[in-house]
Amino acid sequence: MGDTNPKKDAGQLEAEISRLKSELDRLRRERAAWLGKYESTPKREALFETISGVQLAPLYTPLDIGVQDSGYTEKLGFPGEYPFTRGPYTTMYRTRLWTMRQFSGFGTAEQTNERYKYLLDHGQTGLSVAFDFPTLMGYDSDDPRSEGEVGVCGVAISSLADMETLFDGIPLSDVSVSMTINGPALMLYCFLLATAEKQGVDLRELRGTIQNDILKEFMAQHAWIYPPEPALKIITDIFEWSSARAPKFNTISISGYHIREAGATALQELAYTLKNGFTYVEKGIERGLDVDDFAPRLSFFWDVHNEFFEEIAKFRAARRIWARHLREKYGATNPESWRLRTHAQTAGVSLMAQQPENNIARVAYQGLAAVLGGTQSLHTNALDETLALPTEKAVRIALRTQQILAYETGVANVIDPLAGSYYVEWLTDRMEEDAEEIFAEIDSMGGVVHGIEEGYFQQQIALSAERFQREVEADKRTIVGVNDFTGGNEEMDIDTLKIGPEVERKQRTRLADLRARRDAGEVERTLERLGAAAQGEENLMEPVLAAVRAYATLGEIRHTLERVYGRFREPVFF
Repeated sequence: MGDTNPKKDAGQLEAEISRLKSELDRLRRERAAWLGKYESTPKREALFETISGVQLAPLYTPLDIGVQDSGYTEKLGFPGEYPFTRGPYTTMYRTRLWTMRQFSGFGTAEQTNERYKYLLDHGQTGLSVAFDFPTLMGYDSDDPRSEGEVGVCGVAISSLADMETLFDGIPLSDVSVSMTINGPALMLYCFLLATAEKQGVDLRELRGTIQNDILKEFMAQHAWIYPPEPALKIITDIFEWSSARAPKFNTISISGYHIREAGATALQELAYTLKNGFTYVEKGIERGLDVDDFAPRLSFFWDVHNEFFEEIAKFRAARRIWARHLREKYGATNPESWRLRTHAQTAGVSLMAQQPENNIARVAYQGLAAVLGGTQSLHTNALDETLALPTEKAVRIALRTQQILAYETGVANVIDPLAGSYYVEWLTDRMEEDAEEIFAEIDSMGGVVHGIEEGYFQQQIALSAERFQREVEADKRTIVGVNDFTGGNEEMDIDTLKIGPEVERKQRTRLADLRARRDAGEVERTLERLGAAAQGEENLMEPVLAAVRAYATLGEIRHTLERVYGRFREPVFF
């Protein structure tokens, strides 16, 4: 039998505690001595704080993360295990690299189809669809409001016929498709589902993502149609229908990207996005859905800005917060519900028109931060996107940036290589704590929807954008090539992609031909059926799919629902 003397065990424990206290006391004395020397030395003029305004100490040690009771298992754990701080999957990039996407779309469906085939031929592993502004707002290309905007900032998609052309020769059984669409997400999702059906794809195997995040539209991007409550009802319909019929498709990508692009800090992006996510979970539960039936298909979409370590900490804190809330607050028991999966995109707002070649370096560092943060999917911006839609050359450079990162740098060889960094762990803890304070503030005002109606989010984002701009204009923050190191700005000469008026003419002709060929009576019947369904509480997925299969247009479906739900009008705040 082994030695089980309790007095000896207690004595060993007491000795170990005494040793740790002694080491920590010594570390405190040594740090104090070091700080004395540090404080007496001149410093360069700079803002020693993150973009979120977090004041940074000059040095981090075990004292900053409470190493004596840090609770490794509770706070960090192992990759693929609760609380997922170190990554959502056990083997991470050692099994599978992140999906390399390029957000792409312009002109007609035919033109974008050619670009997609070009990207796939050059090694891209997933497609991410950019829609033009009329499509984002739910208007057909021949609507008077669409004039001058058709195909300009993305691809024009007005019907199932356009979606069929967009993916002609691209097997949806093999390629994961992400669509950045929100207000009319219901319609575009149904266009994609019907296209997959026509290709013979089993919808239960269909992979991809719709953004479908209306709350951040009210906060930041403003591509909305219906008021918050009916918009949330539609999203919950999508959750309910897809959990049974398209279980591998991500039915929402809860997006911090547009919140950040509007001027929010990394902390605000983290807190507002997660709070939006919790709101969607609550709506699903209110519908009577089991949280474990739909939460595993929720995904997230983060911006990756220039503040390198803050961006990495944001990813790590987000996973830990989401896991804890889903398990402890919302009662999820399936680990897949706790597992926050994410797509990331480098910061479009950080791209500069001055010395645009510098954007290649910015994007490379931002991509590195996303990978070190543990993203599952990544889009790297092209150097010319601050000027226009990207050229093929610029897109190829952006994709090659990801490929160099994946295959040449070695960062994918070790899982969560920055774990244990005193600074990274302290900053992760700090972002988690500050996010919880923001959650409490939002709850105190009645939740996300009430905060939107009161203008809270819009005002907070605007204030952060103003603070950052003032810091740049006062030369407190350096933007290379903009407010410093400006030599060579006069040499800018870069080819850009131009979308001509022939795109709109061609799209109008396509729509006229479609309206002439389709069964007008069937379109009318399906739209009447949809309007009747919207009057009650019926799930709208099947009625919309029926209208889509009859080749009802985006605008026709939008207006049918708008007659029932009305249109959102943003309150004006000063």
